[in-house]
Amino acid sequence: MNEMSKFRRSWLLFKSSLSIIARNKQLLVFPILIFTLTCVIALFFFAPIVLQPTGYSYVQAEHWQAIGNSLFTHSESGRHQNSEIGFTPLALAYLAFLYFVAMFFATFFNVAFFNEILAALSGEPVSIGRGLKFANTRLKAILLWALFAGLVGLIIKFIEQRLELVGRMIARFLGLAWSIASVFVIPIIVREEESINPVNMLRRSAGILKDTWGEALLGYVGLSFANVLVMIASLVLLLGALFVSIALNDFWIIAIAGVLWLFAVFAWSYLASVASQVYKGALYLYAAEGVIPEPYNQEMLDLAWKFKKS
Repeated sequence: MNEMSKFRRSWLLFKSSLSIIARNKQLLVFPILIFTLTCVIALFFFAPIVLQPTGYSYVQAEHWQAIGNSLFTHSESGRHQNSEIGFTPLALAYLAFLYFVAMFFATFFNVAFFNEILAALSGEPVSIGRGLKFANTRLKAILLWALFAGLVGLIIKFIEQRLELVGRMIARFLGLAWSIASVFVIPIIVREEESINPVNMLRRSAGILKDTWGEALLGYVGLSFANVLVMIASLVLLLGALFVSIALNDFWIIAIAGVLWLFAVFAWSYLASVASQVYKGALYLYAAEGVIPEPYNQEMLDLAWKFKKS
């Protein structure tokens, strides 16, 4: 597949996903709502740390110094007595708790999101409230998966930090294998009510990939190629604005162009991210249920993964 055909295919995927989004604009609201709720939840769980009584006012430097002393430890090490900063046992325990809480809510909101993505791909209207209510019915599966995925993430991070260069290589390989094998876990939680055991869900996700695309797949091929070309084109335009700004000795041109560029990149990235999730939902329907949702076609879905060359 040459470069132009890769771009054409990525562009067709984006257009197909965009047409689903255009008919169901609430899909664009979901990530914003998820981000907002996540921030509120984060503030709720961080509040006990920063608002704990220390005997000082919250506006005094001594209060924040006391908070820091309760969270961090300082030790001297090495010939030059370099200061190393670490976490207190209580802080580590609370960070682990926050990590698993974050995993739970991320899984919860993604289940709600994918429930509505699959509904949109099936021609049904999208409802944010319905998605959140549905996720609430799958709490046990969500909790077990969040604990399992969080534990796997900690193990991979531990390997990466403890074994230095070799550990980083092993961790990257494990991370890639994990991301591929678990790609359909969220849709499985949505669609398969009997699925609760996280190991079985991971095995089911990997089995769907193997049955549909074979054993030699290396990675997900989505909108990445089109994204790269769009980013390169946008940088060329920004560079052109810089040259014009210098030639006319008017730096307002590059300032305005830079702001517009940042806004356009953010908007494109956001839209491409939602489109990628819609495409992933279409892949699940195709692989698990044999359904090709319009306006996708079988060729788009068959070429969803890149393969090893023999």
